[in-house]
Amino acid sequence: MFTWLYRCFIKDYQNTQKQQVRAAYGKLSGVVGIVANVALAAAKFLTAAWSGSLAVAADAINNLSDASSSVVSLVGFRMASKPADEEHPYGHARSEYLSGLIVSVLIIVVGVELLRGSIEKVLFPTSVQFRWATVAVLAVSILVKWWLAAFNRATGRLIASETLIATAADSRNDVIATSAVLLSSLIAHYTGLYLDGWMGIAVAAFIIASGIDLVKDTLDPLLGSAPDPQLVQDIEEHIARYPGIINSHDLLLHDYGPGRRFGSVHVEMDADIDALDSHHIIDNIERDALTKFNLHLVVHLDPVVTDDDTVG
Repeated sequence: MFTWLYRCFIKDYQNTQKQQVRAAYGKLSGVVGIVANVALAAAKFLTAAWSGSLAVAADAINNLSDASSSVVSLVGFRMASKPADEEHPYGHARSEYLSGLIVSVLIIVVGVELLRGSIEKVLFPTSVQFRWATVAVLAVSILVKWWLAAFNRATGRLIASETLIATAADSRNDVIATSAVLLSSLIAHYTGLYLDGWMGIAVAAFIIASGIDLVKDTLDPLLGSAPDPQLVQDIEEHIARYPGIINSHDLLLHDYGPGRRFGSVHVEMDADIDALDSHHIIDNIERDALTKFNLHLVVHLDPVVTDDDTVG
């Protein structure tokens, strides 16, 4: 569904392993998010002024915070695409993790503010003038936010970006929050029962819990989480396929951001194999690891004496 957008705005869009292409995906997502959220905020501010609804005004402010989150994502992808330099020899790709962490924290802040406002509504309920225009704006907002959530989730999975996945979760939370505002408005109109505050508390609790989970997901790679066991197994099986390899051990993987993975491993080979032949096999392992796993792998040779019974 989103391939048309990728094809139109991203050069070489299928080569998602390239840092420039990843940055282009992040830029596209950020621009789309800014435009959509600013437009929604403007429409909601107008309807809030017309109807006197504080809930709609709060939803408009939430859209502005989402636009700022998109700006953070843009900056994060731009910084992550910077090449390695003397002070950062492994590149700047971890900037993307930082931007994802900031977006996750913003989600929690929005949830806390929504919780505070909702508690005030429960304690001091106020009537709101019902307008069908408000219903229309909220309905359109739900559709747009649903589309943004799907777009960012698909893009985030395509380029393995925690930042975009966090942004998708933020849009999903907005769908729930706006739906609650719309539902409470309709209930109040037809029954005279004002549930804005109680619905807001439930939605705020969900948003805060979601934000905490996202903080953990984006913080783990910054702290140095353990590599994916499946990736470790795939690399070990890949090494074992080469001729002359007896065994491999001490595989270490270091994540310096999406597309910037480094590693080292020891491989055991027969000591009787010519050193040039062993070196050629090791070169092939390192080169193929970069192509297959996007992994900068350094292989250390451990020569093993295989025809001496005294060697254990």
